[in-house]
Amino acid sequence: MKINQALKKKNQLASELSELSMLIRTNNSTVEGNPKHYFIKNLIEDYDIKLVELVELKTKIHKANLPIYDKIFLLSELKGKVNMYKGIPTVEGKVVDRYSHSQSQSQVMVVEYNVKEMNYLIKDLEAQINNLQEQLDYHNATTNI
Repeated sequence: MKINQALKKKNQLASELSELSMLIRTNNSTVEGNPKHYFIKNLIEDYDIKLVELVELKTKIHKANLPIYDKIFLLSELKGKVNMYKGIPTVEGKVVDRYSHSQSQSQVMVVEYNVKEMNYLIKDLEAQINNLQEQLDYHNATTNI
């Protein structure tokens, strides 16, 4: 199985665990005499089986990704950096306080990076992110676990 297939399987198992968890929590207590559609002991057994399967699969994925963890971590940090850059104010020039009706309450804002320069930095980071993502996609499509 390739890593990309294992990642899909991991997400499927996580979804199944979530569904089983919900069924366990919502079907344990029922009104006496009402039909019982689920048996909690069986659901817990199913949950435990899928939990072990998920842990084993995550372990295999982890081991297969050891050679590229630097890229995985870098990708995550670059995405965080993009979010940080997008939150940097780039308002410059004369700004009037919107709560004041007087022009005398205006301020002149200056920036080190204007909106055009900030957009350039963001686009450069996004290009690096796309390049890393392509490398990870290739690794995931070609590496067996």
